Amino acid sequence: MLFFKLHIRLLTLLIFVPIFLSSQEKNSAKPNVLFIAVDDLTTSLASYGDSVAKTPNFDRLSKMGVQFNKAYCQIPLCNPSRASVMTGLRPDAIKVYDLDAHFRDEVPNITTLPQLFKDQGYWVGRVGKLYHYNVPAAIGTNGHDDPASWQEVFNPKGRDKDEEHLITNAEPHRKISAALSWLRAEGEDNEQTDGMITVEAIKQIEKHKKDPFFLGVGFFRPHTPYVAPKKYFDLYPIDSISIPYAPEDDRADIPFAALAHNCKVAHYGLPESVCLEAKQAYYATVSFIDAQVGLLLDALEENKLMDNTIIVLWSDHGYHLGEHQGIWQKRCLFEESAKAPMFIYAPGAAGNGTKCDEIVEFIDIYPTVAKLCNLTPPNKQPGKNLTPLLEEPNLNWEGHAYTQVLRPGNGNPVMGRSVRTNKWRYTDWNEDKEGEELYDQIQDPKEFNNLARDVNYKQIKSELKALLEENVSGKVPTTPFNPDRL
Repeated sequence: MLFFKLHIRLLTLLIFVPIFLSSQEKNSAKPNVLFIAVDDLTTSLASYGDSVAKTPNFDRLSKMGVQFNKAYCQIPLCNPSRASVMTGLRPDAIKVYDLDAHFRDEVPNITTLPQLFKDQGYWVGRVGKLYHYNVPAAIGTNGHDDPASWQEVFNPKGRDKDEEHLITNAEPHRKISAALSWLRAEGEDNEQTDGMITVEAIKQIEKHKKDPFFLGVGFFRPHTPYVAPKKYFDLYPIDSISIPYAPEDDRADIPFAALAHNCKVAHYGLPESVCLEAKQAYYATVSFIDAQVGLLLDALEENKLMDNTIIVLWSDHGYHLGEHQGIWQKRCLFEESAKAPMFIYAPGAAGNGTKCDEIVEFIDIYPTVAKLCNLTPPNKQPGKNLTPLLEEPNLNWEGHAYTQVLRPGNGNPVMGRSVRTNKWRYTDWNEDKEGEELYDQIQDPKEFNNLARDVNYKQIKSELKALLEENVSGKVPTTPFNPDRL
């Protein structure tokens, strides 16, 4: 029986290669790459089991390629997460933990993923946000970009920038970039920055369809402020929105350090009615971005590029929408913040249309895309090549995911680090001096019951901690970082 299974698996892999190569030969020797980043998108998508979300185009992409149900970011904050994805390195290697540092300061000669393609004769361009931007302040600029990564860049700026004065800010003491804030916008999709990004991206697809291209397309929403045309708000009546359930004593066994420093008060102290409006607005922006993704897929089909274009879609990290008695946004090491959507469509892959439940990391994206295009990264890569999972999504992968976050603390910064296995999540804060967490992901997927103090799990905790020690530093970095920008 074992021989039979191995024979079938080998046969599947052998079949995949000629299918993939023949799809390349239809257009070019080099497959194109459409590389889509979405800002602050959690798994609030219908294909991930969200019963409220109306996301037909994310669902469409899920049916086209492989949806990774358990993909984890390396740090739940925009700048370091994006720098990690684009370099294929962990935050400890590039020394990026805050919103200000640039990876080139630590690894000046690193070859980024788009740079790898540029060096191989591809046309490489960016539309919108791939590296970090201050949102919404830097919309229309190059943001925290990396010029070496691109040949051309495009920075649309829509009416959302001109209408910031119309935005409802539920927390006026905070900037709209960090507050629960939203706007039911007038006008059409293509008047908003993200709609303009789609229009420009389609122009570039059509312009370069005869060349091998690597096109990075980065959407700014659903990052706050949650701005979308009114029609998307209408998809979500308030009575269809609810605050996530949590036991009354949910926070009793959570270390204080585990609660994000920008959201230590449950629901920011806001009434439930306001939180429901904010959540409605978040879903509206998700559906707005879903529509833009659909237009990009349409453009590939209309230009007959689908058989020769690899599509990768990812979000920089997950996002909290009121879980654990009122946590919002990011900067946490709970499942909702560490996990984010990830889709990979490779033409001809045997696993297309399948969902993968194996543990993967965002640093796996770089080596996977490089492998699909037969390119060899010049840098040593800690991530795994996921092409076997594109062939057989149910393959026994036994992956581990490592996520960390640096907190300003009370004048003394604190490093939190977490490891996710198929069954467990273990997290320590300041190398467990400020608390530990252990959750059974099979029995307790919402992470309500912290088992870290239970002596029955001492051995399991020890084994998981050893994995952390091997892969992620628990020490506060000595390299400069801005505690106000963590």
